[in-house]
Amino acid sequence: MSLKRLSLVTAMVATSLTAGIAIPAAASAYSLTGAGSTLVQPLEEDWAKGFNAKYGDTVTYSGVGSGAGIAQITARTVDFGASDAPLTASQAAACKECIQIPWALTATGIAYNLPGVAHLRLTGPVLADIYLGTITNWDAPQIAKLNKGTTLPNLKITPVFRSDGSGDTYAFTGYLSDVSPTWKSKVGGPSTTVSFPSGVGGKGNAGVTAVVSSTSGSIGYISASYIIAHGLPAAALQNAAGKYEYPNIAPIEAAAQTIKSVPANNELHIVDPPKSAKKAYPLSTFTYAIVPKGAPQAAALASYIYYAMSTGQAFGAALDFAPIPTVVLNAGIKSVRILKES
Repeated sequence: MSLKRLSLVTAMVATSLTAGIAIPAAASAYSLTGAGSTLVQPLEEDWAKGFNAKYGDTVTYSGVGSGAGIAQITARTVDFGASDAPLTASQAAACKECIQIPWALTATGIAYNLPGVAHLRLTGPVLADIYLGTITNWDAPQIAKLNKGTTLPNLKITPVFRSDGSGDTYAFTGYLSDVSPTWKSKVGGPSTTVSFPSGVGGKGNAGVTAVVSSTSGSIGYISASYIIAHGLPAAALQNAAGKYEYPNIAPIEAAAQTIKSVPANNELHIVDPPKSAKKAYPLSTFTYAIVPKGAPQAAALASYIYYAMSTGQAFGAALDFAPIPTVVLNAGIKSVRILKES
């Protein structure tokens, strides 16, 4: 089933939440550079255009993967990094007073290339066994049991994974570690980089999308926006409540609603939410801006990140990004103010 292209009205809700909050003043004619997450890259492109039109500042962003983005902001070769995985303790120490700010919310979808199969259901344990190389054919009984009434072909499964350090890999391996003890013991996670037991690698979301699109029998974990853009079908994934959900905006929002408070470092986890989140998509994820305190362009950075969290949310729905919830938005605004005043 293809992902739904949903109305921009939903995303506008986030903008209304910021009413009455002063936007940090943008510095005049600044040029900002960023690098990292390919998941957020399509949204970053819209943000950059909108921000330039509003303030005249230029933002140049390179989608090099979350791991590389963290490395580049740590080395201060860019003004901001972007990652779908929160900083580890060692990364945070190396980055030296960097602030991570959750500024967008979306999902990692499970795309597949299976001729004649328009609808596919998968559970976490079955998905883990596919990537472990235990389930190797699409007509395997474990898959057929979940898809009664669907004729599955006698076709070899080709798992496709990220070959670069990736926030999508972080979410994916975190989910599989939660639902599969075998995966947890043999591969582990959550991590931006793991050694996959089987399959084919692709660099960035674009690389994995290209492999899945061109390989009959393939399956890959890909940011929802790329699945939409390339017209790939996405599997319905079983959540902890036993419901099968697609990575559309409402199930992403349901996962994010499990966040009731935000820690001081803004680290958030919504993968595999509890049974109480009956409509949640289990591979939903926040993505973060990573910026250093005391940056020479702190005012412009603060303005851009605030723009992304407020007005910029209106661009999200067309790319399958849900509006960030109020509790997360408020925490992000607090962090923006700290950045501006550093």
